[in-house]
Amino acid sequence: MITAFLTFVFFFAIVGCILYGRKLIKTEKVDAVFGNPERAQGGTHWVIVGSSFLLLVWLYYSWDIAKSFFPKSANELCQVAKVDESLLSLKYLFPIEERQFKSTSVIETETENLNKIILDIENSNKVNDQNKNILLNFVSNTKGTIPLLTNNNLLENDTKEQINLIAAKINNLTEKFKTKDFPEESPDDEIKRIEAAKEEGDWGASSTSIDNAVEIPSIPKTKKGLKFQAAADELNLISDEFFELRNHNSQYVSAIENIKKDIKEFRSKLNDSEEITSSFAKDILKIARRIEYASIFPPNTLNEMQKSIINFDKAQKKEQGGLRWVDVFLFPSGTIMSSGPSCTEQGSGRWLPKPSDTLNKFTLMLNPNVGFKQIPLIWYEMMDVSKVIGFILPNWIADILPGEYPVHNEKGEIKPNFKSKVLSFVTGDFNLFKIPVPTGHIWDSFLRVLLGLVFGIVVGVPLGLFMGLNRFAKGFFDPLIELYRPVPPLAWAPLVISVLGIDNLGKVFLLFMVSLSIMIISARAGASGTQLSKIHAAHSLGASRWQILRHVIFPNSLPEILTGIRVATGMCWGTLVAAEFLAGTTGIGFVENVAKKYFQYEVIWITIFIMGMLGLLFDITIRKIIDKTIPWRGKG
Repeated sequence: MITAFLTFVFFFAIVGCILYGRKLIKTEKVDAVFGNPERAQGGTHWVIVGSSFLLLVWLYYSWDIAKSFFPKSANELCQVAKVDESLLSLKYLFPIEERQFKSTSVIETETENLNKIILDIENSNKVNDQNKNILLNFVSNTKGTIPLLTNNNLLENDTKEQINLIAAKINNLTEKFKTKDFPEESPDDEIKRIEAAKEEGDWGASSTSIDNAVEIPSIPKTKKGLKFQAAADELNLISDEFFELRNHNSQYVSAIENIKKDIKEFRSKLNDSEEITSSFAKDILKIARRIEYASIFPPNTLNEMQKSIINFDKAQKKEQGGLRWVDVFLFPSGTIMSSGPSCTEQGSGRWLPKPSDTLNKFTLMLNPNVGFKQIPLIWYEMMDVSKVIGFILPNWIADILPGEYPVHNEKGEIKPNFKSKVLSFVTGDFNLFKIPVPTGHIWDSFLRVLLGLVFGIVVGVPLGLFMGLNRFAKGFFDPLIELYRPVPPLAWAPLVISVLGIDNLGKVFLLFMVSLSIMIISARAGASGTQLSKIHAAHSLGASRWQILRHVIFPNSLPEILTGIRVATGMCWGTLVAAEFLAGTTGIGFVENVAKKYFQYEVIWITIFIMGMLGLLFDITIRKIIDKTIPWRGKG
């Protein structure tokens, strides 16, 4: 009740601020000259305050608004999440939210693995010719099992009937799901459900534990929630039934049993000196078993089942109705996720060794074959240009092209089409020529700082110049920046890393946040500090706005901008090391964190030295840029 009251108060206050501001703006020019100058001030600021506050309320207060006006939404979304979880395993097999049929992907992967084993066997000098022939025969026999699974003529009638039965069950569930009376619930069952839901409690903060402070009641409290839970339960049974099904006709069963028997007998006859041969045979057996356990079917066999899943998915999304809008607008930090029966919101000695020991350790770590955790400190690797292309180009380029990805034929063969060839190109799955590319812990940290700094400069400098020249922009953005700037970067680190992951994206974004506020403030100070006499002089000489910005304001702001870059560089280094401490598998911070756990004090001091040297390198570089670009700085 209190939340609802405060929401209405905030809403009317915000709207009032904006409307009052608009009224003042209309009379501002007149009042400034002919009326009361004091009354003319503040119109724009009222609009800014109202708009900014509206944004903050939405970002910070949305979950509380949902709890107040839609208190049962989280419980209903919990049941929806159960349905999504039940559908996930089935969708995984089809090109619904995936690119290919699971059958096609398995065949493609295992065929590549078998081809690689063939090359390894042929190139091995530790396997005699006789054993090579035997191993190659095992590979050929394993490959030969795939057509036995993908041939529609070999598909047993019992398997076909089971697939059709499962598809019919999903279609039947879809029709029942569309009715108002689904599921049937007796009055006694309804009373028991409501009582159990009351005992579970409402959506809100836990009073017993700091961890998992927000609880989502999982027992359905509404008819809509009950409908989704019943559908999820039935889908789980259907899913279990399907995954117990195997396309194992008599010919395939005979072939795979012979392969496993022959490989087992072959390995039992090998002596200890033929370990490599035994390893090859073991790898072939693993692939044969993976093919056996995979859900491989002939093409088009599961088409009806795919249609039934799509139809049900459409029906359940339609049934959500306004709940989807609540999910989009009132859960900006995430949604409700299901994990089994529960739901959660998605919305973190020798401490001073001898210099000689440290130097010896540093020399050892500089050896690319040693490095740290099998990764060199800094070295290079020959990388195919295709991998660089695959890193730069996004995969969705292939996804948006018309048509479908190739599907295997009855022989288990996959013929590439234009769409799959484009996918191979954007993912870098081809060979060109190789170039040397830096690699190692030092390079990873260096690159993260550089990228975060560059992005901060690219975004922060134009925005800072705009704020320095435009009163409205300064009034709108300044409160937001001043609100987020004082927060220590490490306070953001657990949130950013948990959302964006422990890889480079999360760390680079965190460094971008660090450098952004510094660059904005530096550029704003430089732009606002430009003397009006210089601008008037340029204007009197016929300079355009762009020319004034390019030749007057930007050069005047450059000393502050470059100073800001120096400051941002130091802040980025400190933040990066801490971020790599929290989560990372490479980088100087990661090295120091692991060294700390195992009391490797030499390594700790090495990382401190490296950090200092890299920071000095950045600073010297920026100083040189300052000397070249603004030689007049500090000379009066």
